[in-house]
Amino acid sequence: MTFNQQEFDIRCEWGEQGVAHLAPISDVCIIVDILSFSTSVDIAVSRGAIVFPYSWRDQRAAEYATKLGAELADSRRSKSKYSLSPESLTHITKGTKIVLPSPNGSTLTLTAKPATIIAGSLRNARSAALAAQKYGQKIAVIAAGERWQTDHSLRPSFEDLIGAGAIINYLKGSLSPESLAAKTIFQALESKLEAILKQCSSGKELIEKGFENDVILASQLNSSDSVPILIDDVYIGNQN
Repeated sequence: MTFNQQEFDIRCEWGEQGVAHLAPISDVCIIVDILSFSTSVDIAVSRGAIVFPYSWRDQRAAEYATKLGAELADSRRSKSKYSLSPESLTHITKGTKIVLPSPNGSTLTLTAKPATIIAGSLRNARSAALAAQKYGQKIAVIAAGERWQTDHSLRPSFEDLIGAGAIINYLKGSLSPESLAAKTIFQALESKLEAILKQCSSGKELIEKGFENDVILASQLNSSDSVPILIDDVYIGNQN
């Protein structure tokens, strides 16, 4: 198909349609949602937690958490309770089960089958890339993007483009033009990731809401060896 980049080993696309086109013909699908799903998953599983992705925080999510004997992440970004805030998960205890709703990262995770699914971020870019190539050479890197509040259409987000490029930077194989573009942008900005994430739209939004530490945590390139892999709809951590 014209839009699935199938002639290349390393493919890169945006959002749900990107998953729909690339995941069925790829060995591995890496979900990149820097602010903040992928970053939060990395931090949680690196501390030994077990993460159950869920698309929305509603009554069904609460019932799902109860059935699993898991905690349901707070619906609002919070520092004091487990939530989508990476900072809230920095002290999560080993063995904790947590249902983590996210309309972007979780939704993409749950639709990317049958490919092997990995949560990728700046924090684990190298580890995620190295792990991915153990599962196959055809790899789709999906930048999650955000949603415009007015019509809920896809808003391609700068931070996810940078995150995708960071992972692609460590992947071996032929690159689609889309993958090459993401890699090139990452390489151009690698030396100032924290500053540039603080200046992008998503970063500014979080800082205005008092979550600057989330942006700082998300910008820490290769600070984690964790590789969150989805097994039976659950993210668990592998040390690469």
